[in-house]
Amino acid sequence: MNTHLIIEALAAVQRAILDSESQIESLDRAIGDGDHFINVRRGCEVTVALSPDLKDMPPGLALHKIGMKLLGTIGGASGPLISSFFMAMGKTLEGVDEPDRRLFAEAFTSGVEAIKLRGKADVGEKTMLDVLIPVSRLLLKLADEEVSLSVMCAQITEEAHRNMLATRDMIASKGRASFLGERALGHIDPGCKTCEVVIAAVCDTVLQHNQAQETT
Repeated sequence: MNTHLIIEALAAVQRAILDSESQIESLDRAIGDGDHFINVRRGCEVTVALSPDLKDMPPGLALHKIGMKLLGTIGGASGPLISSFFMAMGKTLEGVDEPDRRLFAEAFTSGVEAIKLRGKADVGEKTMLDVLIPVSRLLLKLADEEVSLSVMCAQITEEAHRNMLATRDMIASKGRASFLGERALGHIDPGCKTCEVVIAAVCDTVLQHNQAQETT
């Protein structure tokens, strides 16, 4: 992953989020605080607008700058959580121009750990971590195996989808849904749906980028 790919991924994520607006908003209206999609959409807008400033930066610095921008842009509890993810990734990739899949997996995991630490949450509490933690564990595992990029992306996308669906049967102990008790049962966590959409968009971008490089 280099900075050019990061910029491509930002644009792809914005398109995917906008395409999923009705699903995410419906989930947030059911058990969220009603502003999740607005915050995510705003975050996408500012990061895509940041692309011209990022293009000549190494990946670590670019990710850190994205995190700083999101910290001052996304409202509510999401801003510090998402910004900490990008800044932790940036710190892990500091000084590296072309991180390999192992180092990228370590950077992603460090970002997830930063969210976990800041949010004081873990798997099973019906938060975005119910998708991010399993995906980070699978990513680390696959990074050490001799699997193709297409197989890796397919498994990561499926893991995100499966764990997103699993939140339907959870009672929330963190976030706005925790106030609803058993009334949150039967509803997918909106943050997990957003994470699933983002992860799928990034995987698609990585595959398309790789295919384009192979044909040149």
